Amino acid sequence: MNRQLAWSMAFVAGAVNAGGFLAVGRYTSHMTGVASSLADSTALGDLAVALSFFAMMLCFMGGAAVSTVLVSYGKRHHLRSRYALSLLLEAVLLLVFGYLGARLDAKLRLGLPEATALLCFIMGMHNAVTTNISGAIVRTTHMTGNVTDLGIELAKLFYRNSPRLKDAPFIRADRARMKLVGLLLAAFIVGGTLGAVGFHRFGFKTTVPLAAFVVLLAARPLILELRLTLRHLKRDLAD
Repeated sequence: MNRQLAWSMAFVAGAVNAGGFLAVGRYTSHMTGVASSLADSTALGDLAVALSFFAMMLCFMGGAAVSTVLVSYGKRHHLRSRYALSLLLEAVLLLVFGYLGARLDAKLRLGLPEATALLCFIMGMHNAVTTNISGAIVRTTHMTGNVTDLGIELAKLFYRNSPRLKDAPFIRADRARMKLVGLLLAAFIVGGTLGAVGFHRFGFKTTVPLAAFVVLLAARPLILELRLTLRHLKRDLAD
């Protein structure tokens, strides 16, 4: 997974997550928090709230599952644009969310189960794409792992390897990993800031440029796929 795609996906995740919070009153990519809230609500006997958190988890899982099915289809059919299918669907769903949200009154919209469910589904798709591309190395919808990795590598970077311990393993920081997770964290924060400002000032119209950006991410592999297909067709016609 190249760095440009990684930070681009983190940027979109931050924008959708922060902007979505202003739209529905919940962060929809933090399944750790959702699972904790589910446990708390269950312990307090508030089953209605517990079910809503459980539904959020199911929607996130559903989005991840749909994304993986699309990616798997692309792999089975040897498509170079296997990940673009999921990104295009994500862009469409962002526009659907923006369209539906813009038609609803603000008071009715806040915390609306359907809107929350749709955002969870989108975030599940988004996270599954980067997980499949990177082989579960890169996650872009939540930063807990990235912040942990950054702390680990910084500790290794400043760790003093005593020359007296000649037979001891040398502690060395993975600078490439440190740069990657730092870049992802920065992109997520910048995306979150711009997403929050966008939703605050322009409302659901902000989903339009976000969806367009996701389409751009999908465009490159789709264009490559089209060129290869046309090239094969020309060869077949020539033969």
